[in-house]
Amino acid sequence: MQALEKIAINKNWITLIILLLLLLIAVLKSIDKERLKGYVFAFFNKNFIDLEVEENPSFFNSFNFILFLFSAIILSLTSSLLLANKSYFFDHTFSSFLTILVLVLSYLLLKKLLDFLLVRVFIIKKQLQFYTISKISYLYAISFGLFVVTIITTYSGINTRVLYYTFVFLLAFRFVTHIIINKKLIFSKLFYFILYICAFEIAPLFLLFKLIL
Repeated sequence: MQALEKIAINKNWITLIILLLLLLIAVLKSIDKERLKGYVFAFFNKNFIDLEVEENPSFFNSFNFILFLFSAIILSLTSSLLLANKSYFFDHTFSSFLTILVLVLSYLLLKKLLDFLLVRVFIIKKQLQFYTISKISYLYAISFGLFVVTIITTYSGINTRVLYYTFVFLLAFRFVTHIIINKKLIFSKLFYFILYICAFEIAPLFLLFKLIL
């Protein structure tokens, strides 16, 4: 009950964040409607990822930067909502959300830098480009899914366990799909892939789930 009261008190700023996210989606749609649609349904459209690899758009163009910001914000908002419901030591305030947002942005930017260095350093540039672009595409796809579920659970009174299980399912689905679509590269470099996954995928999520539970 206490956790529910926290969310009720802070719904005003949550609404402002959601309105900001809706504005970002509108801007993305105005810039490139087809690319936005491609990212939303990236799990079911490998051809879109192949096209993105061929075009290799810069991270610093307006569309990619706004989409990256959208994903960081919704991941931070989802994490803060889950922490508010599962941890009595977490105050669900705007300042707490900003703290999580800084952490998420730092983590995603670090991974982005690492992916950039991997593509530049290793000889198998084309394969790694597909690996990194498919990974970020799937992250963007689950961000849109989380956005919808976050709105539903915040304003409909549905138990936030739905948000938690959706979060876990989407992350697991992204992980499995990414392995399947990159299986040749992964199994040819299995040892290095395991090290990468443990350091940059599993460890941060493990820390987050430990906080939530």
